[in-house]
Amino acid sequence: MRALSSLRWKIALTTTTVCCLVAAALGILVHNVVARQVVGEVRKEAARDLDHALGHYEYGTAHGDVNAALDPPGLPAPLRALVARGRTGSMVGTHGGEPVMWAAGPADHSALAVWIPYGNTRERLRDIDTAILASAALAAGVVALAGLFLADRISRRLATTAAVARRISAGDLDARVDFPADTGPDTGAEADPGPDPDGRRPRRYRDEVRDVAHALDSMAASLQERLEAEKRFTADVAHELRTPLTGSLAAAALLPEGRPKEMINDRLRALHRLTEDLLEISRLDSGVERADLSRVELGRAVERAVAATRLPAEVRVVRDAVVLTDRRRLDRILVNLLVNAHKHGRPPVEVTVEGPVVVIRDHGPGYPAELIEHGPKRFRTGDPGRGRGHGLGLTIVAGQAAVLEIAPVFANAPDGGALTTLRLPVGRLPEAG
Repeated sequence: MRALSSLRWKIALTTTTVCCLVAAALGILVHNVVARQVVGEVRKEAARDLDHALGHYEYGTAHGDVNAALDPPGLPAPLRALVARGRTGSMVGTHGGEPVMWAAGPADHSALAVWIPYGNTRERLRDIDTAILASAALAAGVVALAGLFLADRISRRLATTAAVARRISAGDLDARVDFPADTGPDTGAEADPGPDPDGRRPRRYRDEVRDVAHALDSMAASLQERLEAEKRFTADVAHELRTPLTGSLAAAALLPEGRPKEMINDRLRALHRLTEDLLEISRLDSGVERADLSRVELGRAVERAVAATRLPAEVRVVRDAVVLTDRRRLDRILVNLLVNAHKHGRPPVEVTVEGPVVVIRDHGPGYPAELIEHGPKRFRTGDPGRGRGHGLGLTIVAGQAAVLEIAPVFANAPDGGALTTLRLPVGRLPEAG
C-alpha cells in the first residue's frame, strides 16, 4: 500500500484513469455515431422494400423479390400499433428465430410488412465495438506506461532533492543536487520569459523540479556563506579580544589587594574563558581539528579527569575497558559535563563507567526538551523558571565528541536529573605506513 501511495504511482494511476474515462467517452460517442449510420442504412433499405411492396399491392401485382406479407404473425406489437394509426415505421425484431429489420405500413386496414436480414449488421456492430474496446485498452496501456515512466523520472528527481535537503538539515552544507541545466536547442520558438536560475539564456520550457533543485542549491550555498561568515566573525572577535584581555589580566595583578581587585579579576577571568571557548568552537567549526588517538584505560582516565576538576562527584567503574581516544579531548568533554552538572543541576553527581560507555548524571531539573530533541546550541540558556540551561560548554562537548567520533546522547532520567551518555569507539590503532 505504501508503494501505491507514492507520487509515481499516483501520477500513473491518475493518468491511466483519465485516459480510460476519455477512451470510454470517445468509444460511446463513436459507437453511437457508427451504430446510427449502419442501422440507418438498413432502415433505408427496409423502407425502399416497403415502398416497392406497397406499390405492387396497390396495383394488385406480386410483391416481386422482397419478403412481404399482410399481417404476418411475427410483426412486433409496437410496429403493428403504429400501422393501426395509419403510419409507417421500422424496428428490429425476429422472424423465424432470426434477427430481421421490420418495416410496415397500412394497406386496406391491414399491415403490410417487409423484413430483411439483420444478423450481419448485428455482427458488424459487434466487431466495431470490439475494435473500439481493443483500441481503448491499447491507448490506456500506452498512456499508463508513458505516465509511469514520466512519474518515475519526476519522483526520482524529487527524491534526490529531498535526500539532499535532509543532508543539509543534518548539517552537511556541502550537499548539492546539481541537476544539469537544460537550455534546449535554439529553434527560434518563443522562449519562457523567466531566465534560467544559473544565468543562462531562457529555456524553451519550464522544468519546475529543476527550479526547486536549483533553489535548494542556492539556499544551501547562501546558508553556507552566511555560516562561514559568522564563524570567521566569531574567530576574529575572539582573536582580537585575546590580546587586550591578556594585558588586562596582567595589569589587574598590579592592583592593590582588596575586594575591587578580586571583582575585576573574576570578571576578566570569566571573559578570558569565554574568549578561549569561542576560539575553540571556531577551530571545531572549521573542521581542522584532528584527534591524536591512543589506547586508554577508560576507568582510570575518567577517575583522573574527575579528580582534576576538584568538583564533588562519585565515580563508579562497573567494568573497565581499553578504548581508542584522544585523552586530552576526552578530559575536556568530561570536565565540561561535570561543570555543567554542578552549575545547572543538583548533587549528587554520578559518573558511571561500564565498558566503553560513560554516563554522567545529576539530580537537578534535567535537560530542556529542546536540547534533547535538537542538541546543544551555543549561548542558549533555556527557561530560567523551569531549570537548567546551557551556554558554550555543551556546544564544545558536542564539537569535541564529533572529532572523537562519539555521538553524545542527552536525556533525562526517569526519576529526575540530566543524563549524558558517551559511547567511545573500541578498536586498534592504525599501523604506520
